[in-house]
Amino acid sequence: MAGEAQDDCLFCKIVEGHIPATIVRETETTVAFRDINPQAPTHVLVIPKAHYRDAATLAAAAPELAADVLRETQAVADEDKLEAYRVVFNTGSGAGQTVWHAHAHVLGGRGLEWPPG
Repeated sequence: MAGEAQDDCLFCKIVEGHIPATIVRETETTVAFRDINPQAPTHVLVIPKAHYRDAATLAAAAPELAADVLRETQAVADEDKLEAYRVVFNTGSGAGQTVWHAHAHVLGGRGLEWPPG
């Protein structure tokens, strides 16, 4: 069910403290942590603490929570003093989603090409 922690979800395990992560921010509703395979000097994932399969599900079921996630992407960028950055939500395996828990990538600290690969 959307919103409930999933036993087999890597990000739910991070939220619960069962898997370590380098947490850079935490609010009542979100957690932000460094990506273990960074694609830029700043590569932070911002996730809702509640489990939603992907960004589309999160936006449809919990728009206020989706807004919390987006606000936290700005807070991460501010803390890392990023003048320019990119926020990416991969939705579906064809878009590169590999962890089925909604999350935003905050990428910055270097020039970013367009279109992305």
